[in-house]
Amino acid sequence: MEGARMKTILKRNFGLTDSGIRMVRRAALASFFVNAGYMALMLIAMYYGDNVLKGVIRPAWYYLAIIAVTLAVLYILIDREYVLTFNGTYQEATNLRLEIADQIKKLPLSYFSRHDLSDLAQTIMQDVTDLEHAMSHSIPRCIAYVFFLTVMAVLLLASNPLLGLAALIPLAVGLVLMLLSQRAQKRWTEKYFWKMRETTEAFQEAIELQREIKSCRYEDKNYQEVSASLDAAERLRVRTELMQSMPILLSTAVMKLSIGFVAAVSAALLRINAVQMIYVIGFLLVSMRLTDAVGVMEDFFAEFFYLDARIKRIGELRNTPTQQGKNLELEHFDIELKDVRFAYNDETKVINGVSFVAKQDQVTAIVGPSGCGKSTILRLISRLYDYDGGSIRIDGHDIQEISTDALFDKVSFVFQDVILFNSSVLDNIRMGRLDATDEEVRQAARLANCEDFILRLPEGYDTLIGENGSKLSGGERQRISIARALLKNAPILLLDEISASLDVENERKIQEALNRLITDKTVIIVSHRLKSIEKADQIVVMDAGRVEAAGTHDELMKKSPLYQRLIEKSSLTEKFTY
Repeated sequence: MEGARMKTILKRNFGLTDSGIRMVRRAALASFFVNAGYMALMLIAMYYGDNVLKGVIRPAWYYLAIIAVTLAVLYILIDREYVLTFNGTYQEATNLRLEIADQIKKLPLSYFSRHDLSDLAQTIMQDVTDLEHAMSHSIPRCIAYVFFLTVMAVLLLASNPLLGLAALIPLAVGLVLMLLSQRAQKRWTEKYFWKMRETTEAFQEAIELQREIKSCRYEDKNYQEVSASLDAAERLRVRTELMQSMPILLSTAVMKLSIGFVAAVSAALLRINAVQMIYVIGFLLVSMRLTDAVGVMEDFFAEFFYLDARIKRIGELRNTPTQQGKNLELEHFDIELKDVRFAYNDETKVINGVSFVAKQDQVTAIVGPSGCGKSTILRLISRLYDYDGGSIRIDGHDIQEISTDALFDKVSFVFQDVILFNSSVLDNIRMGRLDATDEEVRQAARLANCEDFILRLPEGYDTLIGENGSKLSGGERQRISIARALLKNAPILLLDEISASLDVENERKIQEALNRLITDKTVIIVSHRLKSIEKADQIVVMDAGRVEAAGTHDELMKKSPLYQRLIEKSSLTEKFTY
């Protein structure tokens, strides 16, 4: 029962994994015996002093042998404590980071749109590092001290109740004062925690937006803003450390009275011959040891209070609901949306009762004014976000019943914002299907009209393309993403404004690649270039999160005033010249 309770406390208060809890238990047990070993040395000194006072003469080697054996055992215990604590700590830090990374992998895209990426990076790296320090220096030893002090308190009270109380009362009062201040300490450390998150985000933003900052001559203003955030964080850090150090200093001063109390009570007892001198010496030595032990515990508590906000943040991330579902085998790929509703926050509905069917082996285009929810529909179909109400069904299954792995296996994405990695062209295309051969990757590149620019690169397919494909043009990056989709060859294809910022030549090549890609698939296209989607099998016109009309181009020109206006504006845009 006690073991289960300790496991619950460690998991709730420190966010440890099961293996980390086992490590802490073993390390705490080793630390307990190390403290017992230090106390054994004091007992040997008392034993020697008692023999001297009683006139018992023993050879020097006798005492030296006892000390040597005790030191040897103590060395083994210290070595064991070190190995258990630090090796276990590093393994637990690894386990925590892997667990958090696995959790992040399962989170919906909506989570990342509502949280700063710098905050997630800080949680994985800095917060776990802070917890790692506590595991290696505080948690096992603090647990060991609790049990050690309990045992010593019982022994002191049993040996001499008056001297035991004199030694323990100041220690208990100092410890209580420390615990009473925990709420204030946690409140200030949490303020500092979030202020540092804010400062980190300001630095990251300043680094990522250097092009905009320099081009707009915003350097001085940005420097002032980041400096002000840093100065505010530093002032808050000073106040936080004061709020932590003052309770420690006060409780430490109270605990130091333990030695004085023992000395005063001992003097009174010696005056009436109620205690032997050896007991007085022993209690003074033990009081010094216990004062040091409780003082170290208070430092541990201060670290725990400092960690509170970080442990909560790790716990929040670990307990964030993930997308669930079964690994279903899908065979038919009509996509049916029925009364779908969704909001990015609780205030404004982006999608409000959308219903239509995208048929397999047909192209469905979604058009409408900016902000009407076109791209959001694609995110909901792909489960990058989960809708709030209604249903989206594929092969008769609600997609929220399908695991993201099973669904993503059947969906290819080609979005306007292409994300590439700083690796070779070959590896970037192979992301579409990791088990593809080099020849299959090259064939996909040829079908996507990529090979003309790839062969001009310094090392062809093996050329490193820079961070997010910085060495390629926008059209070239877009064609790489289409090559990925061709290689994956999934039965559902989602295309989102893929030609929004392309020149005429790149758009033509991309259109040729898409014509090869969409055969025999369920295709949904979002586009503001209405000329490119006039021949779609179905066009869904959206306005303010609702379906205004649906049909072919000719049908909509007759029944949809909004579609007519969109066509007219598109025509005017194409005719516009500077």
